[in-house]
Amino acid sequence: MTQQSDGATPPRAEVREHVREHHGDRVLDPYEWLRDGDDPDVLAYLAAENAYAESRTTHLQPLRDSIFGEIKSRVLETDLSFPVRSGPWWYYSRTVEGQQYAIHARVPVTDPAQRPVIAPGETPDGEQVLVDGNVEAGDSEFFAIGALSVSPDHTRLALATDTTGDERFDLVVRDLETGETLDDAITGIGYGVEFSHDGGTIFYTRVDDAWRPHQLWRRVVGSGPSSDVLVHDESDERFWMGIGSSRDDRWLILALGSKTTSEVRLLDATDPTGDFRVVAPRRDGVEYDVEPASDRLLIVHNTDNPDSDLAWAPLDSTSHEQWRPLLSAAEGERLLGVDAFDDVAVLSLRRDGLTALSVLHVDGSSESGYAAPVPVAFDEPIYAVGLGDNPEPGQTRVQVAYESFVTPHTVLELDLVTGDRTVLKQQPVLGDVDLSDYVQRREWATAADGTQVPISVVHRVGLRPDGTNAGLLTAYGAYEHSSDPYFSVARLSLLDRGVVHATAHVRGGGEMGRHWYDQGKLLDKPHTFSDTVACADRLVELGWVAPDRLGLEGGSAGGLLVGAVVNLAPDRFRVAHGAVPFVDALTTILRPDLPLTVGEWEEWGNPLEDPEVYAVMKAYTPYENVAAQDYPAILATTSLHDTRVFFTEAAKWVARLRATVTNDPQSRPILLRTEMSAGHGGRSGRYAAWEQVAWEWAFVLDQLGATSRLPRVHEDERAGRASEEPARD
Repeated sequence: MTQQSDGATPPRAEVREHVREHHGDRVLDPYEWLRDGDDPDVLAYLAAENAYAESRTTHLQPLRDSIFGEIKSRVLETDLSFPVRSGPWWYYSRTVEGQQYAIHARVPVTDPAQRPVIAPGETPDGEQVLVDGNVEAGDSEFFAIGALSVSPDHTRLALATDTTGDERFDLVVRDLETGETLDDAITGIGYGVEFSHDGGTIFYTRVDDAWRPHQLWRRVVGSGPSSDVLVHDESDERFWMGIGSSRDDRWLILALGSKTTSEVRLLDATDPTGDFRVVAPRRDGVEYDVEPASDRLLIVHNTDNPDSDLAWAPLDSTSHEQWRPLLSAAEGERLLGVDAFDDVAVLSLRRDGLTALSVLHVDGSSESGYAAPVPVAFDEPIYAVGLGDNPEPGQTRVQVAYESFVTPHTVLELDLVTGDRTVLKQQPVLGDVDLSDYVQRREWATAADGTQVPISVVHRVGLRPDGTNAGLLTAYGAYEHSSDPYFSVARLSLLDRGVVHATAHVRGGGEMGRHWYDQGKLLDKPHTFSDTVACADRLVELGWVAPDRLGLEGGSAGGLLVGAVVNLAPDRFRVAHGAVPFVDALTTILRPDLPLTVGEWEEWGNPLEDPEVYAVMKAYTPYENVAAQDYPAILATTSLHDTRVFFTEAAKWVARLRATVTNDPQSRPILLRTEMSAGHGGRSGRYAAWEQVAWEWAFVLDQLGATSRLPRVHEDERAGRASEEPARD
């Protein structure tokens, strides 16, 4: 049996014989038994680890309370989003002090030219509550929404919810005029639900045993389950699917895709029993997205350019041979997608490592129907920008979401004709916060092969690069996901304690274009980890952090990064936090019966079939490479119902760390904390999420020796704030 903890001594997982053998390599895996979440022995081990983690951090309760209090005091708890017009209604969500979840509501449009003015805490005349998350959650410890869709005629609501964290949703359809439940017989579906144009039919996806959305189903609202019709069954195990609709509600869009190949199908939403038309049959290695634009289609694709081109095609297109060139990505650009309105299209892209927007005006004199793109400029050195929710095709003014490390989430209105912009709403930050007390910058590290790797840094004004500061480095580096700057009220609690917070934009992400992703996947995956070490070294070299006061944090695939990096360079870090960490990657990717695995072979390679992939993965997978040496203090956090990364991975990793490393468990403990009613994103509900963040960051701050808040910034320090210009020396 597992050795239980007495509070001072960490628990030790029982060693049980288990052998894995592939390509002539025989591997003993004594902790593989920690896989069955229903096994009483496994649950007892997780409980023992939770008890040990709590006992080792009891002294941090005042710090946790302080961090939670700081977050809470800085958030306007009773607030609302900026209303968005769709048809005859203004839609918005609002929060109420003391309540965990948002309330989704709408008010009727009385004057199309005049937005409603709704004060926080006010219930406006004519408000109709669509979904009150607090009511829907009831007494469930976890609650999440997987779909919230209103029919095109605005009379029906489809709501899909999850109360365990496993991301399998139960669907209910309601009449918004009477409040009557029209249908509640569909359970266990995937993300996304779409109505037909008349609201009488719904389309939804189902997932297979490997949690792959593989089937699209059609259902007449209120009919028995036996009447549901299978519309598409995707047999290629690499491919996922999603269902959406065009901005004008004319088209239903079925998107099918693997990590490297995609296919899009369209159906006239007024003909729900018709057949979805393939826009262009799938071709291995070709990815494309489709945006209906009045009488034509706009298509972003990578047929000839890894950073993508923009094309147009006839509305009835059925082949890539009908695509006509409109725009190619320039040097340093990566085209991401396009949104079409009646008189303009907005292109989303990356430019020089940052997100960007360009506007293409309709031009009837050009063959494509559009004029040359006009970039939308912003003046901060580091930021993130993207289109907000803009459901009306006739809009000439659109909502744009903008933020940075030092600028709270801001909703801008961009006039697509004049280019003028207006701030509609900015996330309020309450309390004693002065945002001019913080400064952001861009630094660059030189990787082992000479590649320049960007680092985004934020810290308190007045900190100097004198080699004494605590620091926290975060990174992800997978799936072409970009770790773009975002504002965080919670992060202020780190910055106010003198922590220099840095994000390493390592290869495997998408920050610098498609090649950046390609150089950090498959057999080149080790670049992700060596890039992270180079970024840590650069922060020390520049003097921004002390060599013995640097932490490392990453989640999911970023947790794999954390585990691989601390194996590779344990002396660089004082503490490491792996959140829902993908640390037993080789075992998982060797098992096609597990969720996600087959589709992941295009990201990591197929170690079942390829001995070279097996060897490379075995050389970097964290669980496989724990060594008998001193490690940083380790915190692994996971959730019992996580479908994406099983709790097993964190549990096995911690068990092997405990049995192998030479750490002093008092000064550099190894902790495992499992949320017993949560999924991949951790606890649900905003207060519960703040408590989780406070728990985790208290541990990190304690290890970094940064538990005390700094004095207030003096005016002369603000006046002399360091330059925000990037430095590549």
